Amino acid sequence: MPSPTPRTQLRRYPVRGSHDRDVVNAILDEGMVCHVGFVADGQPYVIPTAYGRSGDRLFLHGSAASRMLLHLGGGLPVCVTVTLLDGLVLARSSFNNSMNYRSAVILGVAQAVAEPGAKLAALRVISEHLAPGRWEAEREPSEQEMAATLVLELPIAEFSVKRRGGPPVDAPADLDRPIWAGVVPLSLQPGAPVADERTPPGLQPWAWPARRG
Repeated sequence: MPSPTPRTQLRRYPVRGSHDRDVVNAILDEGMVCHVGFVADGQPYVIPTAYGRSGDRLFLHGSAASRMLLHLGGGLPVCVTVTLLDGLVLARSSFNNSMNYRSAVILGVAQAVAEPGAKLAALRVISEHLAPGRWEAEREPSEQEMAATLVLELPIAEFSVKRRGGPPVDAPADLDRPIWAGVVPLSLQPGAPVADERTPPGLQPWAWPARRG
């Protein structure tokens, strides 16, 4: 298990923290959107984006004209976060309201993936993370589309995880207060697939992967 660095050492509620690679991988594999923090020309930015994981590498992609990717492709430090919200924790006092969650923070330096084969493989990782099983049926990116797309690779080397689970923690003096307290579970759930109007009838819709349900 990787050791925490001074930048990833948890100081508040360290009992909720972890630096276990299996734990961070599980959060990354369940999430679908990450937030990428970086500083460009003295201005901080935090950009939501899709991603995919392969082993101990995280891949990001977007337009080759993207300010975020252009700056990060040059090797700027980056902070990537993924958060899964598992429930609202409603206590008997507003001060003790909380959330059940799992979050991962990854620090490092992202680099552009330039070699065409590696770039295509990274795009497949991202696609299969979001919609497993569709890559083989879809058309692969053309040369023009590949040129218009920038892919970044970030090592999952310096990271931390923080989690909270369970019921509210109320002050003893509040336990007799006549108000409901407990947890309202939350999860990412799919709706019914809606076919594009040009989709031929009889084709089966893409199935939501079980790991997301």
